[in-house]
Amino acid sequence: MGSLLQQAQQMQQQMEAAQQELAERSVTGTAGGGLVEATVTGLGELTGLRIAPEAADPADTETLADLVIAAIRDANAQAEALQQDKLGPLAQLGQGGFGGLGGNPGASFPLGF
Repeated sequence: MGSLLQQAQQMQQQMEAAQQELAERSVTGTAGGGLVEATVTGLGELTGLRIAPEAADPADTETLADLVIAAIRDANAQAEALQQDKLGPLAQLGQGGFGGLGGNPGASFPLGF
């Protein structure tokens, strides 16, 4: 039993290190051929948004809103792929795979982990 607990603690430490690395990484999603760029951390936190002046047509704010949403979705998809790559099987910890041994039993990752 002690060996199992030690293994779970090691996996928790690996998970925490991976989360820290993801928090420090950024990915950028684009829409409209680069008219809108959204930057998120590897954990999916929006940290930047760039809108090219030519995308800001006061007569067509709906298109601009759609471009912003698309850029954020693209960035979040890239962040999720980064999470899958970095966390791999460790992602099960965030889903309660070890009965909440993650140190913060009620917490969940922004992108559904």
